[in-house]
Amino acid sequence: MPQAGPPSATHQLDHGQRRLLHIAKERTTASFNSFFEMLGQARSLAIIFVASDMWRAFLNVVRRRTSAIHVLDRFHVAQMLSKAVDTVRRDEVRASRASGTQVVLTKTRWLWPKNPENLTLLQRRRLRDLVTINLRSVRGYLRKEQFQHFWTYHSSVWGRKFLDRWTTMAMRSRLPPFKRFATTLRKHQRELLNWFAARGQFAHGATEGFNNKARITTRKAYGFRTYEHAEIALYHALGGRPEPPWLAHRFC
Repeated sequence: MPQAGPPSATHQLDHGQRRLLHIAKERTTASFNSFFEMLGQARSLAIIFVASDMWRAFLNVVRRRTSAIHVLDRFHVAQMLSKAVDTVRRDEVRASRASGTQVVLTKTRWLWPKNPENLTLLQRRRLRDLVTINLRSVRGYLRKEQFQHFWTYHSSVWGRKFLDRWTTMAMRSRLPPFKRFATTLRKHQRELLNWFAARGQFAHGATEGFNNKARITTRKAYGFRTYEHAEIALYHALGGRPEPPWLAHRFC
């Protein structure tokens, strides 16, 4: 089950087989098409599920080159939602400073994106104090936490009902970043609801792990003079391929 991730990397996320399949230097339609050209028509048509972000080029290429069920990757949806919360926070901090009022949101940037179970004791206390204040950032945070219920449903029917209610509340929230996010979800509702058809069919939690490993491998490859050498490092670190004996750099 391929998964497309930045900049233009494609991973296999089958249970028991998770690896980098293809990577290109630029994030373009041509680079994503090159993956399917490498794969061939027969194997492309055999793909059952594809997970990706909402980039239009990926969506169009997948529709044209495969008959797969296209799923919006949960990691990228959560990332967009966290960015909406952070935008609300930054706007509120600027407005407070401009009006000369006390800035109570100082040093809270990394507090809002975290899931409640990942907060430290000190962060829980800070968040509890902030929730008692009528802040736009708090309203955004509560909207973010409420959206997490979407992933707990097992039926696309109930998932759609929840999505309709949540996006309606977001559009009425008077929080522009959430209005934009809700509009995006409505635009890609079909791919988002495909989550329920794909539940348990692939290792959806591996996306963030691949991104972290890619960043670490890239840092280790700073000594390479060309992109091609960095690409080799990524293939051997994430693609499950043996290292050639002539390489001076190790990838582990």
